[in-house]
Amino acid sequence: MSDERQVGDGPGPGAPEPHTLPPGPRDQVGFDDLPPAPPRPLAFAPADAGGSAPPPPPGPVEAAGPGEPESTHMGLLDHLEELRKVLFQSMTAMGLSAILCWFWSGRLLDVLLRPLGEQGAFFMSPSGAFMARLKVSFGVGLFVVAPFVLFRVYGFVLPGLYRKERRVATPVLAWTVILFYTGSALAYLGFPFMLTVMMNMGTESMKPMIEVGSYLGTFLQFVLACGLVFELPMVILALCAAGIVRPQWLLAKWRYVLVVVAVAAAAITPDANVINQMIMMVPILVLYLGSAVVALVVVRRKDRREAAVRAAEGD
Repeated sequence: MSDERQVGDGPGPGAPEPHTLPPGPRDQVGFDDLPPAPPRPLAFAPADAGGSAPPPPPGPVEAAGPGEPESTHMGLLDHLEELRKVLFQSMTAMGLSAILCWFWSGRLLDVLLRPLGEQGAFFMSPSGAFMARLKVSFGVGLFVVAPFVLFRVYGFVLPGLYRKERRVATPVLAWTVILFYTGSALAYLGFPFMLTVMMNMGTESMKPMIEVGSYLGTFLQFVLACGLVFELPMVILALCAAGIVRPQWLLAKWRYVLVVVAVAAAAITPDANVINQMIMMVPILVLYLGSAVVALVVVRRKDRREAAVRAAEGD
């Protein structure tokens, strides 16, 4: 057997020297009797004479496991486009809500100024009344449309969550909205009492003359602060469920918590008044301690379930 193989049938008269290939494994001694190598199977059937080759059959699509997020096959630009839609719809909803509230801004102002009684409020500039109506329209409009904004944000984040996280995220969103509106409603009901305490600080020679813009700023700040404070249980439960902190640690550090709550109450209280700060501190402490106790019960139940599962696996 020759040591070199030539390509083609051989050179003709006057043809150049043919290209030679290096010897391969079958050119060695003892490989003459080997059968020819089988042809490699094609990935798809060859094309017919008059048509195109059919595409290879797609493989089976595996369903996402119970602990895996469901793929949405969205690229970066698709996510940005979806985020743009969420922002546009949220801004549109807030704008429309503010425009609708503008037509009732006079009645809304009367309701918000009702704790002042017959004294009422004053505006010190020609545009003071207009700015007061505008502030009320945007504040009440945002308060009304907040659930829709949270729902759109939730819909944007939902595809990236695991199935287990989806089952938890829905009640968390519902309780977040409920607690925020509960805190805001209690703030609206408790604001007249706080206002009475602040107004009683005057004397016979010092009469109050309240500017409407300052009054609305104080009112909206107090309502928003109370609504955010009532989100404290959800924050504590989330930290304990994620294993970042333990409820026992939260209960053991109550002295430090008291100092932090006092500083927070002084920061979010509209007026730097000790009585108002105490009024704000009491619900914060009650929410903190109640949330820590509930988290303790939940975490203990979770630990018992995990211990039971480990014991069953060990058997």
